[in-house]
Amino acid sequence: MRAAVYEQFQHRPEIRTVPDPVPTREGVVLEVGATGVCRSDWHGWMGHDPDIRLPHVPGHEIAGTVVAVGADVRRWRPGDRVTLPFVAGCGRCAECQAGHQQVCEQQFQPGFTHWGSFAQFVGIHYAEQNLVRLPDSLDFVTAASLGCRFATSFRAVAQQGRVRGGEWLAVHGCGGVGLSAVMIGRALGARVVAVDIDDAKLARARELGAEVTVNSRQVPDTVQAVRDVTGGGAHVSLDALGHPQTAFNSVANLRRRGRHVQVGLLLGDQSRPALPMDAVIARELEIYGSHGMAAHTYPEMLGMIESGLLNPAALIGERLTLEGGIDALVTMDRFAGTGVSVIDRF
Repeated sequence: MRAAVYEQFQHRPEIRTVPDPVPTREGVVLEVGATGVCRSDWHGWMGHDPDIRLPHVPGHEIAGTVVAVGADVRRWRPGDRVTLPFVAGCGRCAECQAGHQQVCEQQFQPGFTHWGSFAQFVGIHYAEQNLVRLPDSLDFVTAASLGCRFATSFRAVAQQGRVRGGEWLAVHGCGGVGLSAVMIGRALGARVVAVDIDDAKLARARELGAEVTVNSRQVPDTVQAVRDVTGGGAHVSLDALGHPQTAFNSVANLRRRGRHVQVGLLLGDQSRPALPMDAVIARELEIYGSHGMAAHTYPEMLGMIESGLLNPAALIGERLTLEGGIDALVTMDRFAGTGVSVIDRF
């Protein structure tokens, strides 16, 4: 099969012909219909993820067709159209048994713990409990965009942040994760304020439901700007970028008893940011992480998509070849363009 492979961190991946994957007893092989290009892939390529072993194939936002199944797989067969969370739980550890597969103790992560989906085929472990059947109405490109950014945002806003109608939701960073959070928050009845440094991304956020936007380069104090427009601070706030400054701002702009959700990755030398813990104590703030979403919780999100309340297709930006996906990966730190880039030609 053709795949994008890198031999060294921070060295441009190359298109190579490599052996096709073979399913494990508990796994399947998917023919990749589409795969997203995500900032998490960039972090991996930079060398920020200790799970990656070289040489490596990135890619973890996947939708495709089952083409081979392992001996112990009963629920799935060749021809099934599926997607999956970027964290596949083992099904046996205490967290999986409690329904928290997204923090499995022995998790399988395509594109990180194993080779990923920047390829014509990808092997998936723990398939029985982690694959998600796609509705006929959902195309592969849109489905691939759910796998990390949209599903993670859905869990962050709806499950971890517990956003309720009429509450203010602040979203810091309007890339794929942030724009997803804007759309989801608005669909749940929240009033959304979007924060970014790029006017084009803020304009897109307004199109997707943001009531107020703040360009943090054009105001003297981002935290105060959010507190002013929300009448005292956001009820829920997300760092959707993953940067020490946006993490700080997201916590600091909360009203009393507000809820911060950290969605963007903080890795490498940024992994220990300074946070206003004095405010956390004085205002009884809550701080949560959001690490993907378990497969068994997908029906709520898919139901909202099928009903038209959510339209993740509106977030799709570029549709790329495998070669174009490499270009998008290695330039991701420039934050160019809006929306989600997806590879759909291999």
